Amino acid sequence: MITYLKSLISNAPVNLITYAEYIEAVLYHPEFGYYMKNKQKIGGQGDFITTSNISDIYGRIVAKWFASVCKYNDLEPTFCEIGAGNGRFAHSFLQEWEHSIKSPLNYIIVESSPYHLSLQNELIKPRFSVTQVNKLDELEPFEGMVFSNELFDAMPVHVIEKENGQLYEVMVGIKNESLYEEKVPLTNSFIYSFLDASRLVLKEKQRIEVPLLMEGMVKDISRVLKKGLVVTADYGYTNEDWKHPSRKKGSLRGYYQHQMIDDVLEHPGEMDITTHIHFDWLILKGEQAELNFQSKLRQDEFLLRAGILKELEDHYDPNPFSEVSKRNRAIRSLIMPSGMSSFFHLVIQQKGINGNLFQE
Repeated sequence: MITYLKSLISNAPVNLITYAEYIEAVLYHPEFGYYMKNKQKIGGQGDFITTSNISDIYGRIVAKWFASVCKYNDLEPTFCEIGAGNGRFAHSFLQEWEHSIKSPLNYIIVESSPYHLSLQNELIKPRFSVTQVNKLDELEPFEGMVFSNELFDAMPVHVIEKENGQLYEVMVGIKNESLYEEKVPLTNSFIYSFLDASRLVLKEKQRIEVPLLMEGMVKDISRVLKKGLVVTADYGYTNEDWKHPSRKKGSLRGYYQHQMIDDVLEHPGEMDITTHIHFDWLILKGEQAELNFQSKLRQDEFLLRAGILKELEDHYDPNPFSEVSKRNRAIRSLIMPSGMSSFFHLVIQQKGINGNLFQE
């Protein structure tokens, strides 16, 4: 990877690349990129953990909720998951659908990583039938739901910083095999447009990530969805949140063997890189692409409204070591205020439907 980065940087103007170009290379290069390698990334032996790897309950609850949404909004049951990782969410969703819904379902996975595609095939097939594609543009427009879990936080972003009253873009260079940052005066008109539309005014020495690629992804999702819902599960901040002093250094982080790394130039190609997403920008770009904002809920709030407590009522077992009790503990961990779910939000956008999404 370092050899590739050296070539990339040496061929760039003034021998510097943007952070967006750097992240694109270290995460998504077909051979050297972190997500493309045949290496476990999720779980105890990986670098990070997701909600789906704590318990199968997350996928099962979403399956039941999606079935309800389809029923009450006269929606065709096509469920499209973007970035399915190791397939744990899809597997639990399909198990629940087979067990309790028992009606035809079209499940689509959009996945660019060959390694993750192979893991999905091992876990999901041949028991369940799914359609796998590499990109959204391979799909014909459909009715249903587009779902993603921690998708936008892994997209490449630009990094800017205010210094002595002037805006700079933070670039990446290389010298003697070592990567370093260098600030250059900001000239990217798209970044200025983002700041204007978001009404974000940086304070002195404040650094922030700019998700220019988000707009294209939102447009692609809207283009492929004729009617239905877009559900984005991720962690992020509103424009008001970004003003808080604690956000002054931005949110770009690496995760390496379950340790948070502040310097994302370390371990290139061997480490996950994430940012907190701009929720208000996601909502704004959605509205402009005919995806109407419905709600933003904390993950625990969503799970409660989708009926997770009923799972506890229906599956009680006094034996603390039983599978049922383990499952109930997992459910409680997903709805406790101090649990993992409190860090995530679900943004729900809709197109062509106006019905009730939660049957109270």
